[in-house]
Amino acid sequence: LHLFWKSLFCVVSGGVRGPRLSNGQLYKFSYSTEVLLDRARGSAEGSAGYRISSSVDINLVWRNPSSKDDQLLKLMIRDVKIEGVTPRPDKANIFSGSTSQRILGKSNLAMLQAPFLVHLKLGKVRESGNEPAVIRNIKRGVASLLQLQLTSGKVEEVDVSGKCPVEYKAEKDRITRIKMLDSCKTVETGFTTHNQVLGVKTKSSSVTEFTLQEGFIKSVVSEETHVTSVNARHRTATKVVSRQALVLVKKQAGPQETAGKDVAGVIKSLDPKFVTIALSPSKARSQCRGCPSLWQHWQAIGKDLEPERLSKATVPRNFLSLVQSLRRATKEEILKVLMNCSKTALPQLVDAVTSAQTPASLEAILQFLDFSKAQDLILQERFLYASGLASHPNEKMLEALLGVWKGKIANNDIRESVMIIMGALVRKLCQKGGCELPTVVEVKKLILEGPDRTKEESEVQMYLLALKNALIPEAIPLLTRYCESEVGAYSIISITALQRYDSAHINEEVKCMLNRVYHQNKRVFEKNVRVAAADVIFSSNPSYMEVKNLLLSIGHLPHEMNKYMLSKVQDILNFEMPASKMIRRVMKDTIVHNYDRFAKLGSSSAFSGYIARGMDVTSTYSLDILYSGSGVLRRSNMNIFALSNGAHLHGLQVVIEAQGLESLIAATSDEGEEDLESFAGMSALLFDVQLRPVTFFKGYSDLMSKMFSLSGDPISVVKGLILLADHSEVIQLQSGLKASIEFQGGLAIDISGGMEFSLWYRESKTSVNNRGALVVNGNVTVDMDFARAGVEVSFETEASLDFITTVQFSEYPFLVCMQMDKATFPFRWVQNPLFLALTKDHNVPCKELLTKYEGLPSGKSFISRKGRRELVSGSEFPLHQENSNMCKKVFEGSW
Repeated sequence: LHLFWKSLFCVVSGGVRGPRLSNGQLYKFSYSTEVLLDRARGSAEGSAGYRISSSVDINLVWRNPSSKDDQLLKLMIRDVKIEGVTPRPDKANIFSGSTSQRILGKSNLAMLQAPFLVHLKLGKVRESGNEPAVIRNIKRGVASLLQLQLTSGKVEEVDVSGKCPVEYKAEKDRITRIKMLDSCKTVETGFTTHNQVLGVKTKSSSVTEFTLQEGFIKSVVSEETHVTSVNARHRTATKVVSRQALVLVKKQAGPQETAGKDVAGVIKSLDPKFVTIALSPSKARSQCRGCPSLWQHWQAIGKDLEPERLSKATVPRNFLSLVQSLRRATKEEILKVLMNCSKTALPQLVDAVTSAQTPASLEAILQFLDFSKAQDLILQERFLYASGLASHPNEKMLEALLGVWKGKIANNDIRESVMIIMGALVRKLCQKGGCELPTVVEVKKLILEGPDRTKEESEVQMYLLALKNALIPEAIPLLTRYCESEVGAYSIISITALQRYDSAHINEEVKCMLNRVYHQNKRVFEKNVRVAAADVIFSSNPSYMEVKNLLLSIGHLPHEMNKYMLSKVQDILNFEMPASKMIRRVMKDTIVHNYDRFAKLGSSSAFSGYIARGMDVTSTYSLDILYSGSGVLRRSNMNIFALSNGAHLHGLQVVIEAQGLESLIAATSDEGEEDLESFAGMSALLFDVQLRPVTFFKGYSDLMSKMFSLSGDPISVVKGLILLADHSEVIQLQSGLKASIEFQGGLAIDISGGMEFSLWYRESKTSVNNRGALVVNGNVTVDMDFARAGVEVSFETEASLDFITTVQFSEYPFLVCMQMDKATFPFRWVQNPLFLALTKDHNVPCKELLTKYEGLPSGKSFISRKGRRELVSGSEFPLHQENSNMCKKVFEGSW
């Protein structure tokens, strides 16, 4: 079948001329296009890829009698050759000894070499089969090189790359075309992780140089480059380079042009079988040839997803490959694996199925899980957490959770998690511009009206936590009202929710409320509520008087709150936080800044530091601990943040709270906390998603029943596999070839915490245990069906971090020591004469891999693998000197 090219462009106004062919002339060109794939800093000599070269004959078929720039051209590709781009010995060269007919197939080669027509009007290709999309796109790639204008200017053009803004720079017989690839609109769509810290960035460029001779093209040389990198680690990057060259070899006598009034009549007279098609690319479906079925894949890797291996890099690596298989699978195939999985590996499989985020995987997991039965608690919660942490959720996922909410839910903890996670999905969909989607509107209404429609304390907390995840502006008045609630839990959730908003949302009304809470203008509040209010004030562009009043309060607060506020101010100054300038200005007043005020004793503390400071990403940590006057932990708050190119990510927050424990040691409660119910619990926020809090005990009877059985063994807060980064895009190259880019990051994580009391030794311990393994894979493939080339970069590491706080309350001031378990891997705490510090171990398993591959349908393939292990040098993250001194006293004789 023949191909007639007829452009999508309207007639270009302004009389812009295009290149013109001479009648009775046959223009013989040599043509080549090549694609090279490598890591970002790789050299062309070591790249994977292939080259297609041929001859191209062009002649004039018809010219509009009333417009010389309205031309119909005939193109024919001949003498096609396919070869590798990198010189290799014959044994390693898959193209050696293979002809183009053998690689392409007789039918495909015949279609590629069949003549086709191009309608060239004012220099714009006005374009047009039944060939496979790959063959059609290669022809489009040749036709795209004929499209140009002879004057400088900016226009919008349609070619095989899509609809793109283009700038021309003309100088005599040389013309440069610069295509803004980042703004091209194509039929191929992808997805990416919304948070830029976890995301992937592609930088693209395209430059084409035209040389003219006697009004037509003498040569065209084009090069486009696409570099895709992980924002948090730019060394993990891939590069695609695509080149085209069309060079005039000679001109010779050719056929005369055909007479006719219009292009449609001329084409019909030539061959009525010609069909008009668009110059924009056809969407070609690439199939995974040789890939195992989902069942075969699961049989091969299922044993590696057992829970005891969760902190090993093999787990997230297999998790990523499983997600890819799940995205190709049908609902029936997914259900088969779910129904035949071992009980121990099933939670990890649920993580993977949910993370696949396809219609088939969502239908399968909803059919598999029965929320009306309480025995599937772990699987249901893993599904909900994976949904909340989904990389690119859509309205269907939120609609599914809303359906679960409206149905029967046997377990109340699961019911709470459903609501809390719906809040997280609302935020992610709003960030993508989906705030007005019908399901989003319905869920927003549900969580906004929820707190005032129930009197159950647990349900009010559930709705407030959902609002803390959603972060919708409409919730600010409601949260502001609940900050002054008589129930401390409501206040602390609402205040910490407001802290997550951008400071622009913290208006004067909110600030007035926060100041009333801190200074107790209307009523007495618990210490943890007051310090939370102070934290929000400090982080929301405080005024001079707000800072002055906060500093003047130091010395008139409960002992441990005095120490906490003093430590918080010093931390802001030392870490150069935004409020530090205003604090320094206020401290010039000696009434505010004096020895009496700034020499308060206590054990509470606030400290921030850097984990890493690099060009790609900066990671910080903070640790705030507040004690009651009797020495019992009131609130411990550990945070890890990441910042990259202006983007911010709250990677982790683990909060341990306790109250009403003074009766255990016959101590007096602080003001406002005399009647608090005995309680201890833990809350976690993971990658900007608040999870359902975990309760250690609640009530005096529950406390006493667990007191003698409490071993200090950690209670799991969150455990699972997370699709941390997820990026997929298709780049349609100007040559007609297509590059498929896939970047995924998988994290295996296990966060737990515990509390331990010893009445005999008058000592308490709290622990936060973090285990994890991270794998990031980046894969770029150019697949023409008959030839395939690709490059894969990957990075993996394992980490372990255990934070332990020991408090001895046998005397006052009580002793507090913060430390890391020295046996943990790969991080450990070390003690030296100056300070206690977090040190990265020298044997951290940090590994990078580079794989390049080429393949033909015949089975011939080439694979090159390179890897290196990096030994991370030791680095110290100091805590304050007081901590080191206390640790020496607590463990005196044991160090």
